[in-house]
Amino acid sequence: MTGGGGTGLGAGRYLTAGERPAETVTSVHELSTSDGATVRGVLATVPGARTVVCLMHPRQDVTHHALVPLLLRAGAAVWTQHPRSVNNDLNLLHEQALLDVAAGQVFLRERFDDVVVLGHSGGGTLFAFYLEQAALAPSERISRTPGGRPVDLAGADMPVADGAVFLAPHPGQGTLLLACIDPSVADETDPLSVIPELDPWNPTNGFAEPPTSSSYSAEFLARYREAQRDRVARLDALAHESLARTAAARRAHKESGAAADRRRALAPTIMTIFRTDADPRNVDLSLDPSERPYGSLFGKRPDLIDYGQVGFGRLTTPEAWLSTWSGLSSKADFVRCAPGVTVPTLFLELTGDQAAFPADSDRMITALGAADLTTAKIRGLHFGAAITEGEPTGNELAADEIRGWLDKRFPLASPA
Repeated sequence: MTGGGGTGLGAGRYLTAGERPAETVTSVHELSTSDGATVRGVLATVPGARTVVCLMHPRQDVTHHALVPLLLRAGAAVWTQHPRSVNNDLNLLHEQALLDVAAGQVFLRERFDDVVVLGHSGGGTLFAFYLEQAALAPSERISRTPGGRPVDLAGADMPVADGAVFLAPHPGQGTLLLACIDPSVADETDPLSVIPELDPWNPTNGFAEPPTSSSYSAEFLARYREAQRDRVARLDALAHESLARTAAARRAHKESGAAADRRRALAPTIMTIFRTDADPRNVDLSLDPSERPYGSLFGKRPDLIDYGQVGFGRLTTPEAWLSTWSGLSSKADFVRCAPGVTVPTLFLELTGDQAAFPADSDRMITALGAADLTTAKIRGLHFGAAITEGEPTGNELAADEIRGWLDKRFPLASPA
């Protein structure tokens, strides 16, 4: 498994997976969720497998995750599932994604002795959120999204998994964005607008020409972090205002029956969130130091990428903003959910992670409610690549840890 080639800004982000055992049997399954959505999963299994490991991400297709062949070789079956918003997070509501997870868990519980969830990156918070809600009495589960949409978690069958593995989990989409959103945007309609005293790419504020590490003062960072929260709060207010207008239009249509009111109720608001790749820790390596290289998840030049099309939460509906991307409103927050994760848990921290920094991982580990908790630090980058060319990849090292942990708790087939 190697990183993708090329020398572009995002080179090395995508990894190829190795060969699966020859005896692997793969099948595709379409499942119906309790609220009527259709989701798809791929089940890969080897002879004798009694434990299945589930990989899922709220936004991405993990069918070809680099861990799949390694887990199959260890003797586990592997389930990789799409959420309903796969590769399109415009409408991503985490509360609905829990119903997607539940459909997969019901399907697997009927076929395997033990079910273990494995959340990598944003999949970690998705599964932490699921396990927290699944363990609650149905009447205690969340009944509405932060934007006010009803979601019937109480009526869903939500089996609790037998174990959980978290690999390089970040603190949640909203918490992650709160740390990397650029607070120097002066005008939400102008991607080039800048408040100079908050500009992270201004040498006056401590920025250095890449790849030299920047050096931000404590005073600047305090102002910067407060301004990030202020910007997210403003965006929250815009989202709530939009939803209030839509609700008013629905009420008007209910009374009038007029097509014009119906059109106003249906017309979407799409929030464009400019500049979301500006976490100072990505360019000032003295902040919460680790083995991470210079740059962000999206590439080696955050000062340029911040102004481009790529980034977290760039296009979103007001509902999805509040449910997923707002670090002030989203319930999909790992630390918030972690006390409800009480099943046997393995937490693997990657030492070169550019999304979950050491202090983040410490907070997440401390918050976990599992009595049977194993932690380990693995040398590797966030997506599982090697830090240094020629050494074992983070995925390979993680697979060894996962296999050893599984072998002590759950039945595995004889390895290929």
